[in-house]
Amino acid sequence: MFPFTPSRRTQRLVRRSLTRTTRQIARSVEAATKAATKAATEAVTRSAEQAIHDARRQAARSVKRTVRQAETAMRAAQGPRGPEVVRRPSGWFVTVDGLPVHVIVRGRGRPVVLVHGNGTMAEDFAICGLIERLATRYRVIALDRPGFGYTARPRHRVWTAAAQAALLDRILDALKAERPLVVGHSWGTIVSLALAAEVRRELRGLVLLSGYFFPQHRADAVLAAPLAVPGLGDTARALVPAAVNRALAGQAYRQVFRPQPVPARFTARFPVEIASAATQLRAVSEDAASMNATVARLQARYAGLTLPVTILTGDADAVVDATAHSVRLHTTIPGSTLKLLPGIGHMTHYSARAKVERAIDAAMAGGSVSSMSRGSRS
Repeated sequence: MFPFTPSRRTQRLVRRSLTRTTRQIARSVEAATKAATKAATEAVTRSAEQAIHDARRQAARSVKRTVRQAETAMRAAQGPRGPEVVRRPSGWFVTVDGLPVHVIVRGRGRPVVLVHGNGTMAEDFAICGLIERLATRYRVIALDRPGFGYTARPRHRVWTAAAQAALLDRILDALKAERPLVVGHSWGTIVSLALAAEVRRELRGLVLLSGYFFPQHRADAVLAAPLAVPGLGDTARALVPAAVNRALAGQAYRQVFRPQPVPARFTARFPVEIASAATQLRAVSEDAASMNATVARLQARYAGLTLPVTILTGDADAVVDATAHSVRLHTTIPGSTLKLLPGIGHMTHYSARAKVERAIDAAMAGGSVSSMSRGSRS
């Protein structure tokens, strides 16, 4: 490359040309930058809008999928849909103080009274086969407690265990059932004990299945308290669709039968539509909310009971702790008999029905002691 030295005029022309070129380049760069920025902004905007659109579509699909899954789960929980089942009471009605109480009476002979637990009804004893089996040798009486099954629960009374026991006492008078053996399951054991200890009816004895006898902190009792408040509880229950109540009932039944499966005959025959109705759910809430207060008052009477008492419970009960309740009650009531059933859950009258029958037969054979608590009947 050879050396080149331009003139001044040439240098000025070059400088002017460079200046113009620089300005043109700057303008071009600025225009290109603006165009690129605009294009990039539009691209980002389009991407953002597309992203929002895609997100909305994805959310809508997710919501639809969730709804379909919930509907599928609900249908599965409710079981196959067929024609609406029209159920009729299995028994008849005994009216006491203006309240028609549904009772199932089968067989002849010495009376055996069956008192159901919370959330169920007298039909439960028919489904498990206990009524039919016992009716071959005894006069069996099973009733729907107030608010359960086909018996109403008038609001003008507070249906404590003592009030329910007093109602049962009047029903037994109406049926002329003298010195019955009373068999209670779960919450029904509290009514049975109240009948012996507070109402002081003359009884042949008590057979207590999977019972709750002493106050204990329980989440279900705490949760049930607001639902037991008149008005508030009614409003809360009205907000829950019937289909949801039926699905929740199915979940509760799996819990009470655990570790045994829910029997097919229970699934086929138990009237879930009645058990999940507003009246029965109110009764469930009120009984659950009052449970601790009831047994707290009643436990002072246990040691004074002199009638034969047989206690049966499963050591795998997922609802009521066997040691804290049944074992403790056995140490509290003098002369009581305890049968702890290995591997059995809360529903002893299903999973250990034969053992329950034998306990009833033994109590009927040996119940010759005057069956009342110390003191005269009031």
